[in-house]
Amino acid sequence: MSRSAPRRRAEPVPRRTRRATRATRSAAVPPATPVETPPDSPAVRPAVPAPDVDRAPDRALSRSQRFARSRWPLVLWAVVVLAGLVALVGCLLDVGPAGSCAGGAVAVTTAYAWALAVRTGGRPLVSGGVALALGLIAAISGDDALRTGAAVLTAVVSAVFAVMATVPAVRFVATVREVAIAVLLAAIGALATVGFEPVVQVVRFEYAVLGLALLGAFALVYRLGAGLHGLGRRGVVIVLIGTVVLAITLAYAELLRRYGTPGLVTSLLDVVVWSRDHLGAFPRPLETALGIPALAWGVHMRARRRQGWWVCAFGVAATAPVACGLVNPGVTLTESVLSVTYGAVVGLVVGFVVIRVDLAVTGPRGRRGRRAEEAGALRPEPRRTRALL
Repeated sequence: MSRSAPRRRAEPVPRRTRRATRATRSAAVPPATPVETPPDSPAVRPAVPAPDVDRAPDRALSRSQRFARSRWPLVLWAVVVLAGLVALVGCLLDVGPAGSCAGGAVAVTTAYAWALAVRTGGRPLVSGGVALALGLIAAISGDDALRTGAAVLTAVVSAVFAVMATVPAVRFVATVREVAIAVLLAAIGALATVGFEPVVQVVRFEYAVLGLALLGAFALVYRLGAGLHGLGRRGVVIVLIGTVVLAITLAYAELLRRYGTPGLVTSLLDVVVWSRDHLGAFPRPLETALGIPALAWGVHMRARRRQGWWVCAFGVAATAPVACGLVNPGVTLTESVLSVTYGAVVGLVVGFVVIRVDLAVTGPRGRRGRRAEEAGALRPEPRRTRALL
């Protein structure tokens, strides 16, 4: 059997040969040159931002949508409210045709119901139509119960709308402006309330309006805050404090009215009589102690935290008494105006103190820190004429 030939080992390639081979390969494959892409190519086309829905061209919207986004609804609303206010003032001054009181009250109630539905993301046409129908039925029928029910509806809608029409306030000057706007809207609602000429028991009427306004305000705030989970610990504490203050104020007034000793009642009445004799009026305790401070603190907090809406809900403790201020036949128009003014001024002082204490506890200290905190208070909310939802 023959043996196989031995394998020969491959001779190593010299270094020069390896280098020459590498150079030859690199020369055989030319370097890749960058390919210029035309400017219109999608690879280099600049990114175009998505179109804004609010700034969409009018051609893409229907006629009703274009009308809703224009200023005409606001202009028409202002004209209706102004016409109703003129009719109500003429009724108070015994100037104008018969039925001007009911006509002005129906106009203001309808406009307020429509605006409240717009502000809270409801159905304006339905709300305004229902308010118009109920107001016309109460005014035409002349029934005392219907006119009283229409007056309650007007006062409740005015009180809630006055709070919902506010916007966040970064500084205290803007807070004063928002409180003044809320009080003014509620005062116009007071003229519409008395324009239905209700036959009421004053205490029951005020309690009914306050209770319904509180329920309506908290229901709307519950929707705005997306439930109770938006409260947090801070919001829970605030709601509890507001509820306790409201309960103590109402309970103390009721107990004093029913079971108060003659000496205590006489001493308190002496203070009220002195204020009426020397100042022209006495501020309402619920408005001064709870309503105005809560509204001022709430609009100030809304610029920083979502819990501010829960504080603003207690603002109906101020707007509801204002909306009922002219129902009491024993109170003149001048005394009612002075009472609301005094309560707003004292309540703003209390609200200023509460805001400063809140900022001292939770905010930065010093003037520079306060200015920096105000510059950073940019929690967005829609405009006053836009829907909150």
